[in-house]
This record gives sequence, C-alpha cells and structure tokens, in this order.
Amino acid sequence: MKNLILALSLVFIAVSCKDNDKTTEVLRVETNDIAYASFGEEIQSENALNVSEIREKYQNMKTGDTLQTKVIGKVNSVCQSKGCWMRLGLDNDQEVMVKFKDYGFFMPKNIADKEVIINGKAYITEVSVAEQRHYAEDAGKTAEEIAAITETERTLSFEADGVLLIEE
Repeated sequence: MKNLILALSLVFIAVSCKDNDKTTEVLRVETNDIAYASFGEEIQSENALNVSEIREKYQNMKTGDTLQTKVIGKVNSVCQSKGCWMRLGLDNDQEVMVKFKDYGFFMPKNIADKEVIINGKAYITEVSVAEQRHYAEDAGKTAEEIAAITETERTLSFEADGVLLIEE
C-alpha cells in the first residue's frame, strides 16, 4: 500500500510540475511546392489578399471596424524581446501592427524581410503614447527615438490566429 501511495504521489508531482511556459510548436507544411512553417491555428495559403488589396480595405475602415481576412506580406520587424508582435509593410510606407490571438504563439525574432501569410482580424485602433513607447523599446529604438513619441497614433492593426512563414 505504501508503494502505491508513493507511486501515485510521484505521478502527481510530475504532472503538477509540468512547464506551463508558452512555447510555439512549429508545424512544417508544403503546398504548391512552397514550404511553410505554421504558427498558431492551422491555416491554408489560398485566397490571401496582397498588400495593395489590404491597404485599400484599411482606407475604408474607421476605428472599431473589423474585417476577417487573410493577407500575404513582408515582415518589416519583429518584437526582439519575445516575438510577440510583428509589423508587415504595405506598398505605401505604412505598416500593419500584427499581434497574436490570446498571446497564444510567438514568431521567430529573425524573420524581418521574409514573407508571411496571416489569417485573422484586421482593424483600426488608436495607440497611446505609452504603448507606442513600449513597442519602440521592444524594437530596440534609442532613448531619443522613444522620447520623440508624443502623440496617439491611428494604427492599422491585425490580430492573427494563424501564420504561415514562407521558407526559402
């Protein structure tokens, strides 16, 4: 009986000490002879809007509007702290701020200039000075660049539930 209680106690301890750190499981997918690394929910590569098409959609949106969509674009930058956000470039020097649904997955920090397909919700938001400064700090900006942020900003935003990173 003592051995049974000891064995059950050890199993309980092992299960309760499981690491609950949010790690990203990467799934490798190949479609149409293109290899992707998949993050978050599994998504398909078809029917993604290009940057010109999503830019046009954003132009017609107001703060609070949302649009469920899929977009293909080039990554300009990634959070260098955790990979918890990234910025996609549009074809007019604007960027889309991409965060990940429920903070459920992160992207590699070294994917600047790579193409991704993101699936989720596009929306417009007003970003406070404090939040902009936080993102600037995460991006490794200088103290002078951070201090120069003094006004709220209308931001093209996207909450991604899944991402495909196009591998070369």
